[in-house]
This record gives sequence, structure tokens and C-alpha cells, in this order.
Amino acid sequence: MTTADTRAARPGGGTRPSAARSASTTTSPSTAGGTRLLDRPATPYYLLLGASTLLLVLGVVMVFSASSVTAFAFLGSSMAIVSKQAMWVLIGAPLLWCASRLPVSTWRVVAYLALAASLALLVLVAVRGTEVNGNRNWLDFGGPFRIQPSELAKFSLVIWAADLLARKERLLTQWKHLLVPVVPVGFVIIGLVLLGGDLGTAVILAAILAVLLYVAGAPLRLFVGAAVPAVLFVAWMINSRSERMSRITDWLHPEQADPLGGGLQALHGKFALASGGWWGVGLGGSKEKWGSLPEAHTDFIFAIIGEELGLVGTLAVLALVGAVGYAGLRIAMGATDTFVRLAAAGVTAWLLVQALVNIGAVLGILPIMGVPLPLVSYGGSALVPTMLAIGMLLSFARPPGSRFPRSRTTGRQRPPGRSAARVAREARSRERAG
Repeated sequence: MTTADTRAARPGGGTRPSAARSASTTTSPSTAGGTRLLDRPATPYYLLLGASTLLLVLGVVMVFSASSVTAFAFLGSSMAIVSKQAMWVLIGAPLLWCASRLPVSTWRVVAYLALAASLALLVLVAVRGTEVNGNRNWLDFGGPFRIQPSELAKFSLVIWAADLLARKERLLTQWKHLLVPVVPVGFVIIGLVLLGGDLGTAVILAAILAVLLYVAGAPLRLFVGAAVPAVLFVAWMINSRSERMSRITDWLHPEQADPLGGGLQALHGKFALASGGWWGVGLGGSKEKWGSLPEAHTDFIFAIIGEELGLVGTLAVLALVGAVGYAGLRIAMGATDTFVRLAAAGVTAWLLVQALVNIGAVLGILPIMGVPLPLVSYGGSALVPTMLAIGMLLSFARPPGSRFPRSRTTGRQRPPGRSAARVAREARSRERAG
């Protein structure tokens, strides 16, 4: 037996735990290092911040590229559309920064004010809204300020329902407390959105409501029982308007779609993706943005990304969206506060489902519903509430050692007067001693 073996051996013939741990961890140091990096309490915060920032930057660049031709032709300047997008980013950035520093108690107070404002604006849209592309879901205040209140309603529904369910946590085993008033209020919001004809946003709101109820502990039989009436209602909504029925028909039978009519957008979206190849035709080199592809800078910006940046660019977007989703799930799963868990799950579901619906429509996997790609597509009404929601997630995930108060999520706040380096050294010393 060697000297090292003698030191590691116990009198009873076993080995010390430290030696066993050393033997097990030396097999794959790179894998262990990557796992330790992902397991750090600060990982969701920096992953969410980095991925969101990259999506925002990519969005501004691609909005400029996709809209430059249309903006010059109809507005006289190739910068006309991207300048508005940049304005909304500049408005949303300080809101995101402030939101990331708010305590949980503030969000719970704001929830009821946000819900009341959203309901009032949705009623105002039903009374005197502006119709755009067949849907009356806008309020026009003149100049560049035209808002879509249904986008704010997504955020309002998340934080209000999360607060209400958190307050009734001990009563949620009873169905009446689980469903009332969350489901009736959610249905009112969805109904007001449907009055304007916006089926895509209604689907996103329904998904948010379903995820919140599931995380709150709703049994699966509730969703199974609601599936049939939900499908029947969606079928009725599709049949109620010829435009929706045409979209579904063109999606199910693309070979029969009119390439100059209802099938034009989906067809040219696929042309754009196919033209990009692996690396794309180059930034600004898209041909489809010259009038062939409708809504190139909004609902179908993913197609322009595929054309100009290729498969690599689209995979990068998917990776960034996945990173945002992973960070949101980490925040929700690691939260000790019920409101934080529900709100984080609701926002994550909102962003992931909306991205799935948008990208799925471009790829032809799903019918076109007219929803934007979060943080990338043009539009301040969608961008600002999304940035506000991401700021809230950042406030939940603020890492230890921050100068600002943290929410009660994963990880423990270091004691005052002790540096983060000292806390880390003490933790390593305890691990070696154990």
C-alpha cells in the first residue's frame, strides 16, 4: 500500500469521504464546472439580463433592416420606423432598471392598480378603439403614441392573479377559492380582447391563466374538463370570421392557398427562410423586405432574421429565448415566496408561449395569429410591458451581495459587514471540514 493509500484508508478498511469525493469529481472536471456554474444563485439573474439585452439589441438592428425599404417608400425616411422602436427601448430601459430594484411588496400593491387600469383601457378600446389590420384593439392618442392595452393586460393578469392566489394559499384546496375570482376576471379580460377580434392575444392570455392555476395546484382533471369547451369556443371564433377561417384553411392545405392572396405571407416567409441557407445573405441583403413579405418588421421578423443571418441566426434567437425561459423557470422553481413563484411562472409562460406562437407561424407549424416576437418585433405596446415584466423577474433573481434589497428567492443574502469573498471562503472551509 502506498503512502497516499495509507493516509486515505480508515482503520476499518474504508476510505475517507474526502478521498471518495475527490475520486468521483476528478472524472469529469469540465462537466462538474459547468454544473457548478449553472447551480450558482446568481446564474438566473445574469442569464436573464444577458439574453434579454442581446434580444433587444438584435431586435433594433433587425427592425431597421426589415423596415428600411417600407419606411422610405411610405414615410420618406428609412429611419422612420426604427427611430420609433429606439424611442420605445429608451422608454422601457429605465422602467426595466427601476422594476429590477423594487421589492415584492411593491409589486403586490401595484397589481390591483395595473388590473384596474387594464380593464378601463380595454373597455375604452371596445367603445372607441382604432382598427388596424382588421382588429379593433388600439387606442390612438395622436402622433407616435398609439397603444394596444391588451399587451398591458398580460402583465396585469400575471401579477394580480399571482397576488390573489398567494393570499388564498391555504384555501386553494377548495375549488371555489381556487377559481373565484381569478377565472371570472380572466375571462372578462379575454372577452374584452376578443371583442376587438384579437384571437392571438386571447390565446396568450388563456395560456397565462392556465399556467397560473396549474402552479397554484389546480388538478389536471380541471384542465381536461375545460379542454373540450375551450376547443369548441375556439372553433366557433374561427368560423365567426371568414379571414380566420381562411388562415386555418391555408395552414392546413398550403398547396391550395392562393400565393397572391391569403397564402402570400406564409409562402414568402418560407421563401425568406429558405433563401438564408446556413449563414444568410448578409445583414441588409434581404429581398423579401422589398414589399414581398407583409409585416416583415413585426410578426414575420423571424423570417427576415433567417434570410439575412441564416440558420445560425435563427438558432441563436431560439437559444436566447430558451435562456430567458430557463432563467424564468429557475426563478420560479427556486422561490420560497408563493407570489414570486406564481408571478415568475406566469411571465415565463407568457414569453415562451408567445415566442412559440410567433415562430411556429413563420415556420408553418402553427396558423398565423398576428402576435409579435418578444423583445425583437417592432412595437412599443408589446415591448414596454415585456421589459417591465423582465425587470420584475430580475428583482426576484437579484444575486447575493447586491446593494439593493432582494426578493425571497433562491440563495441566502450574506450577513451585513461580511464581504462576499469572505462568505465564499468560509463556505469552502466548511465543505472541506465536512
